[in-house]
Amino acid sequence: MKPKNKILTIILSMGLIAFLNSCASIPKRAKAVENFDVDNYLGVWHEIARFDFRFEQNLDNVSAQYSLSEDGNVTVLNSGYNYKKEKWKKAEGLAKFREDKDTAKLKVSFFGPFYSGYNVVALDENYRYALVVGKNLKYLWILSRTKDIPEEIKTSYLKIAERIGYDTSKLIWVKHDRNDNPFLNEK
Repeated sequence: MKPKNKILTIILSMGLIAFLNSCASIPKRAKAVENFDVDNYLGVWHEIARFDFRFEQNLDNVSAQYSLSEDGNVTVLNSGYNYKKEKWKKAEGLAKFREDKDTAKLKVSFFGPFYSGYNVVALDENYRYALVVGKNLKYLWILSRTKDIPEEIKTSYLKIAERIGYDTSKLIWVKHDRNDNPFLNEK
C-alpha cells in the first residue's frame, strides 16, 4: 500500500470511529443515574410519552423488554401497535454500557454497528418509573412498569427534562388501550 493510501485509510478510519462514538452521547445538561442496578432495570417497561421519530411514528401501546445476554449486554425488544396499518411492529436491538455498569449511560443499536445514546437520567428507587434521554435533545422517553404514571412523577420528570433543555410540549402521550401484544412477555 502506498504511503498516501495508508494515510487516507487511517484518516477515514479515525473519522468513522469518531462518528460512531459521537452517536452514543448524552445532552450537555443531562446526567445519567449513578449506582444503577441493571438487574432491577430488566423486564417490561411501557412507554408513557416520547418525542416522535420515524421509527415510532403511528405507534401506540409501545413497550420495551430488556433482558441480560450471556456476555453481559442488554437485549432490547421494542414493540408497538401501528394504528394506521393496524398491525403490531417490533424492533430488536442490543444495548451496551458506555462506562461502568453502575452508570446508566448506554448505547443501543437496532441497525448493526450504528449506536445511539440511551441514558437513564431519572429513576425512582423501586425502578418503577424512568426518564430516558438519547444522544441529543431530539430523543426523550418517559417509561413506567405499568401503563400509567402518577401525576407527581410525571410533573417531576417533565421539570427534569425542561432543565436539560427539552421542549416537553412536543411529547406524544402514548395510548395503552390494547392487551393483545404478541411480543409482550410480562412476567
